[in-house]
Amino acid sequence: MSSKTIAEESLALHESLRGKIEVVPRVKIETMRDLSLAYTPGVAAACLEIQKDVSLSYKYTRRSNLVLVVTDGTAVLGLGDIGPEAGMPVMEGKCVLFKAFADVDAFPLCVRSKDVDEIVRTVSLIAGSFGGINLEDISAPRCFEVERRLKEVCDIPVVHDDQHGTAIVVSAALINALKVVGKNLASVRVTINGAGAAGTSICRMLQSLGVSDVVMCDRDGALYQGKPNMTAAHTELAGTTNPRGIQGTIADALVEADVFIGVSAPRVVSGEMVRRMNKGAIVFAMANPTPEIFPEEAKAAGAAVVGTGRSDYPNQINNVLAFPGIFRGALDVRASDITEAMKQAAAYAIADFVGGRLSREFVVPRPFDEGLGAAVGRAVAKAAQAERN
Repeated sequence: MSSKTIAEESLALHESLRGKIEVVPRVKIETMRDLSLAYTPGVAAACLEIQKDVSLSYKYTRRSNLVLVVTDGTAVLGLGDIGPEAGMPVMEGKCVLFKAFADVDAFPLCVRSKDVDEIVRTVSLIAGSFGGINLEDISAPRCFEVERRLKEVCDIPVVHDDQHGTAIVVSAALINALKVVGKNLASVRVTINGAGAAGTSICRMLQSLGVSDVVMCDRDGALYQGKPNMTAAHTELAGTTNPRGIQGTIADALVEADVFIGVSAPRVVSGEMVRRMNKGAIVFAMANPTPEIFPEEAKAAGAAVVGTGRSDYPNQINNVLAFPGIFRGALDVRASDITEAMKQAAAYAIADFVGGRLSREFVVPRPFDEGLGAAVGRAVAKAAQAERN
């Protein structure tokens, strides 16, 4: 057993590899004929076909299986604004996961700008080389604007994974957790702590699935209509949430709640707060590495189902369950967008993959469950095709 920490072992691994991805040719160049077919003069035939019809770039190049992973380095993991170069190891890791879990090729792009206009222009100018764009670790609220504007100017799927990947996996976990406790989406009261990119997207997706009672909280407590000093984004959220007009702290918002979802900060929820939730409470405390409340404490306080973002506890709510399969499905049918129906299809596919293993300790699949990425991909592709018809 190594005496080194994970951080020490990982640093040594990164140093020895000098990068976790590489470009590997799909053809062998061993003869002059090989050279003529893959490059000049033969390659001109593919170029001229694409010149006549740009959509043939999907047929004659790797674009059909290639995703661009983009960051500006402003919200990397739990590290914050560390810069684009410092974000590169994470982006490389994301590319590895795309390949490992859905056989999708991915390439990292770390942009030296925090300017929305510059990021959008940079990505849009090179979008023709890719079949999809995965935005990653861009801080709120700029991430909303970057995604919105790229969707307007690009004809390929654009997804900010910190928002939508998180929302999809949380939704899948909640669908199954509600089965365990005998409740349903339409009747539960949900409190979300963290009103940034992830929390906002979780809220929107749960609403699209039928949840009508969501209370959003930030560091100043519950958002409600008329609350002073809110940002424009929080004002918009307050207008569509908190139907009971709850005011006060996260503790107040958890009284008689059925579900707590945390995408916020360490140890902001106590056992006493969980005890004041409804019977059969569901607690997804996803702050990393230290959750809003540790599973042991939440369970001791009466929580029926508990999930975290950590791999050393049951019910790890991890984006890797979603994003490889989502892009697999979108690429397979050449979708131009990731729609709400496609996201819902992904969430139900992830939930369904648990199958007969469903229990309090098993509401989401494990990342290494064989076939998960393919199953999500099929569901997403089917939803995309249904919307076309």
